[in-house]
Amino acid sequence: MPEAPVPAVGSRLTVTIHDIAFGGEGVARVDDFVIFVPFVVVGEEVEAEIIEVKKKFARARLLRVLKAAPERIAPPCRYFGQCGGCQYQHIDYPAQLRLKQKQIADLFQRIGGLTETVIEPVIPCAQPYGYRNRIMIRSQWDKFKKGLHIGFIRHDNRLVVDVEECQVAEPALNEQIKRVRAHPPPKGGLKVVLRVAPEGWDVPQDSFFQNNFFLLPRLVETVRERVRESGVRHLVDAYCGVGFFAIELADQVESFAGIEIDLMAIKAARRNAAKRGRSNGEFVSGDVAAALPMLFKRFSAAATAIILDPPRAGCPLASLELLRQIRPRQILYVSCHPATLARDLNVLLRERVYELLKVVPLDMFPQTQHIECVADLRAGLAS
Repeated sequence: MPEAPVPAVGSRLTVTIHDIAFGGEGVARVDDFVIFVPFVVVGEEVEAEIIEVKKKFARARLLRVLKAAPERIAPPCRYFGQCGGCQYQHIDYPAQLRLKQKQIADLFQRIGGLTETVIEPVIPCAQPYGYRNRIMIRSQWDKFKKGLHIGFIRHDNRLVVDVEECQVAEPALNEQIKRVRAHPPPKGGLKVVLRVAPEGWDVPQDSFFQNNFFLLPRLVETVRERVRESGVRHLVDAYCGVGFFAIELADQVESFAGIEIDLMAIKAARRNAAKRGRSNGEFVSGDVAAALPMLFKRFSAAATAIILDPPRAGCPLASLELLRQIRPRQILYVSCHPATLARDLNVLLRERVYELLKVVPLDMFPQTQHIECVADLRAGLAS
């Protein structure tokens, strides 16, 4: 039987959306050929125009919604659909939470081969707009209007959308956007980081801090509850940044250590610990894989929990293999990227060196494709 023709760039199709892939694009099929369409909802019938064709899939631009899903709502942001920052403003919030939980489960099965994981319902953010405490504004010269665009990268190319406000940013950041626009950078191609400083924390300009103050207490409580339940006596906070988790959980353990390669962040972590009277631990500057053997000469692995909170790219394989050898009693993996989390869990769980007890997702990034997860692993039965 001859294969159905692949749709050509520029062709217009009417398709039904069967799923939303991680990343936010809707999944439609034409004779088993996959077509990705942004800004749609499962069950919708839409008209779309093909803009890119690959061997196994195509991407399309949404032209109009022919049959809307009941979860579709009017997005409050005037830049939604152009700006690349948000993917889900057109979906009501409870449906966003269900969607993200399904995406995590799908990724864990497809990438990590994890079919029996216990993924809890997503913990919602009480403030799904106006929550971001850090944004990056970009500038780009527009030769046609002979002026700068100041805003965010478009969802479909590398051009900058000119914006006057951001609906997911804290109000204080929107005031900062006005100041940047009133006193723009001298040329295009420059980036400006805007941030609301966390109260009571010393955070250098380029150091990491969680970008949602409103759900941060629930994130801390989730990690605290898992540490308390494990009964460990020592804590290692890998990729500790300015010491947030180590300092918040210091009262749960006899001793702690934080590891961070960013020297400015480590100095800030020491100041943050001193400010809070946390004297039962230390902060070590260096690479995680290099620092772990030294720390576990002092900490009994059987009585230690380690928090992994790496960048979005995940943990280096060398660090994961080292943890498989050392086998601390508990690993709490905090991740803002379920795909790299699933990949890394697959390494840690091999041969039952570790067992996955629970995954707790928290919606630290409402309206967007991103989701925070806390995975609780315990040393398994392997000898």
